[in-house]
Formats: sequence, C-alpha cells, structure tokens
Amino acid sequence: MLQRSPPFLGFKRDILIKKPLVQILIFSSSILSSSISLAQSISYAQAEQSVLTDSYSTQANQALQQAAKLEAEAVKGLGLPRVDLNVRAYAFHNEVDIPLNSFKNNLEQTLSQGINDRINQENLPPNISDPLKEGVNQAIHSGVGLFPDSANVILEDQVVRPTVSILMPLYTGGLTSSAKEVANIKAERSQLSSKQQQDVQRFELIQAYFNVQLQKQLLSSSHSNLNAMQTHYNNALKLENQGFISKGQRMQFEVAKNNAQRLEQNTEANLKSSLFQLNNFLQSSQITELSTPLFVNSAQSQSLNGLLKTYQDQSSLIRKMQMDTQLANANVKVQNAAKKPNLFAFGEYSLDDKQNWIVGVVARYNLFSGVDKNKNIQAAELQRYASELITERTKQEIENIIYKSYSEVTTAQQSHQLLQQNMQAAQENLRIQTLSFKEDMGTATQVIDAQNALTGLKSEMALNAYKYVMSLATLLQSHGSIDQFQSYINQTQTYHLR
Repeated sequence: MLQRSPPFLGFKRDILIKKPLVQILIFSSSILSSSISLAQSISYAQAEQSVLTDSYSTQANQALQQAAKLEAEAVKGLGLPRVDLNVRAYAFHNEVDIPLNSFKNNLEQTLSQGINDRINQENLPPNISDPLKEGVNQAIHSGVGLFPDSANVILEDQVVRPTVSILMPLYTGGLTSSAKEVANIKAERSQLSSKQQQDVQRFELIQAYFNVQLQKQLLSSSHSNLNAMQTHYNNALKLENQGFISKGQRMQFEVAKNNAQRLEQNTEANLKSSLFQLNNFLQSSQITELSTPLFVNSAQSQSLNGLLKTYQDQSSLIRKMQMDTQLANANVKVQNAAKKPNLFAFGEYSLDDKQNWIVGVVARYNLFSGVDKNKNIQAAELQRYASELITERTKQEIENIIYKSYSEVTTAQQSHQLLQQNMQAAQENLRIQTLSFKEDMGTATQVIDAQNALTGLKSEMALNAYKYVMSLATLLQSHGSIDQFQSYINQTQTYHLR
C-alpha cells in the first residue's frame, strides 16, 4: 500500500534541492556584478584629460619644462660680483746661500770709522793716536774676519690662510647678456615643446579612440550581416525541403553565411586589438565602452583661407622653429663676444691676523688660442640662415597638409550625404529581392548581392566617418588648434554613428 510523504517532508526536500541552486545563482550574480563594476565607459573628453594629465610623455615634458625654467632662473645673476671663500693650507721649505763679503766690509769700515773719530776727539799726540788707530783697526779687521764669507739659510713654515675674494665682470663683450637670452629662449621653447607634445598625444588619442568606434561599427555591421545571412539560410532550408528551390541554391546561402561568419570573426579580432591599444595608451585595462561616437559635421566652421592665414600664429611647430632661429642668432652674438676683450675687477682680503688685502682691475684680450674665431662667426651665421630656410620649407609643407586635409574633410562630408541616400535605396532593394526570391521571380545570388551591398554601405559609412574624423584631426593639428577638436563633436547639424 502506497503511503504519501507528509507535506512538510516534500517541502524540505525542495528546499534541500533548491539551496545549492540559489547559492550558485548568488555566486554567479556576484561574479557578473564584479565584472560589470570593473568595466569602464569613457568619453573622448575624459580620455583626453587622462592622457594630458597622467601619461608618461606628459610627465616627461613637464619635467623638461621645469628644468628649462630653472636653468633660466639660474643665470639671472650673471654679471653680479662673484664672492668666494678660500682657504689655503701649505707648507714650504727654502734653502738659500747668502754672500756676506759686502756685509763684512761695511761692518769693518763702520767700526773703524767710528773708533777713529772717537780717538780724534781726544786730541792725543800723533805719536800716540796713530799707533792706537792702527792697533784698533787691526783688531777690528781680525774680528770681522772671523765671520764666514757666506751663510746658508733654511726657511721652513706651515701656513693656513683663509681669504675672501671678489671677482666682478665689468665688460664681457655681450657674452653675459647673450647667455641670459639663450636661457630664456630655451625656457620658452620648452613650453612650446610641451604644447606640441600635447597636440601629438591628442592626435594619437583621436586615432586610437575612434579606431575602436570604427571597429565596433564594423563588428555591428558584420554581426547584422551574419544574422541576415542566417535568416536567409534558414528560409532556404525550408524552401528546399518544400521543393521550391534546388540544393545548389540553398548552398549559395550557406556559403554566404559562412563568409559572413568569417568576416565577423575578423572584425571581432580587430576590435579586441584596437581596445587593447587604447587601454594601453590610457594606462588602463578596464575600458570596454566608449560613449563618444563617430561623427560627421554637416558644414565647415572655418574657411580654407582663414586657416592658411592664421596657422603661423597657432602652430607650435612653426613657433618653435622660429625660436630655433632666435637661438642661432644668439649664438652669433656669443661668437662675436669671444673676439672682444674682457674687463674684470677683483679683490681679496685675508682673514688671518695679518689682514692683508689686494684690489685691482684685470683686462684680458686673447691674441691667439688656436681657434679661428672669424670662422666660428661665419659658421654661426650660416646656421641661422639654414634655420630660416628650414622654417620656410616647413611652412610650405604645413600649407600643403592643410589644403589636402581640408579637401578630404569636405569630400567626406559630401560622401556621407550620398551614402545616406544609398542606404535607403539598398534597404529597399534588399526587401524587393527577398520577396522576388520567395515568389520564385529572383535568384539567390540577387538576394545575397543585395544583402552584401547593404552591409557594405553600413561599413562604408563607418569608414567614411572615421576618415572624416582623422582628416579633421590632421587639419586641426597642422593648423595648431587640435585642442578645439572637442567642440566639433557636439556641433549643430552633426551626424553621430551610434
């Protein structure tokens, strides 16, 4: 006889069965939520801010700019007196032979003269004074003769002598002012180098960021194409089973489906590669979504003539090359200063107990050093001339790039309008070819061609938008105003590919 289990036992069994399932669901949801929290969506403005703040290139240029600024500040005091504290510690030994013949003769004559005068003052008779003088002179001569004819003198000493010295340039031929000018130009040039590097990073970011958007559009297009081909293939299978089409016609759809699948795999791989490059560029690994789409502006906001007239004041490259010419001109001044005399005032005061001091002026003019200063001046002038010519040549190249980029931007805008018109026609053509095939009035090839044409137009619109973005970026970078790129994204009458 069958017995039913009590209701609470069945309920308990259901709980025991469902409990591990609930744990699995909770664990899976936690993993999913953590993966979603790790993924990041970033706009172009946020990406640009990140690059200009945290990239290695930005930090390196900031360090170089600060270094150039410090070097300019370091030479501000050129031309002021130089004060040094000197300590001389030395020991010396000097041995010299001093001749004493003249000393002995002078001593003998002085003593004899003095004693003879003294005897004469006594008014002695000659018979007494003369023998007395002779005897005394003989005694002096004998006494002085005891001194050696020369003396060997040895001088030894150890000295520690602190002093304070002052050296002040009075005239350097312009070398001091030229050195200050060079340091200031280098500091300003370093600022332009930082701006130029920022412009390069903006261009590289535009290329990487919108390349990801392009690959996403291509993947979306290829995915839609695969789904459409799968639908056509499924319909072809049904029609083949019903005997409306042949196996060969069905296999045409199968080949088209496989090609669409292969295209989707390739575009997916390209998307992963471009995403990796963007993450690497932004020093991240979690960016998967981009919120700023590809775009095409309907109209130009600047004229070609205006861009050609203003790029010299905007381009950091041209301004930096003009500063290179200024540096070359300063070098000419330095080489000219090397030919001129120098005038210095100096002084030194001893800090020991003797308190000796010395002051004076030094004038120095080099007569020969083995260096031909005139040739150095000629070389510096030629370098300045070459810098001017290279700057002019660079202007020509930039003007060519501006003209070409402007034309490419205009062409991309015109192409976008035509592609939009073709897109509507391609959609209608696909609808007609599909109906014709179902009613046995068209072929499989016509349907496949219509579907490929529609997919190709979607891809071409994305490629044209990417071409527009890159041409616009090239135009703005050549002009020196790529920092205004963000203002073009949200202009009025702008088409966004989402």
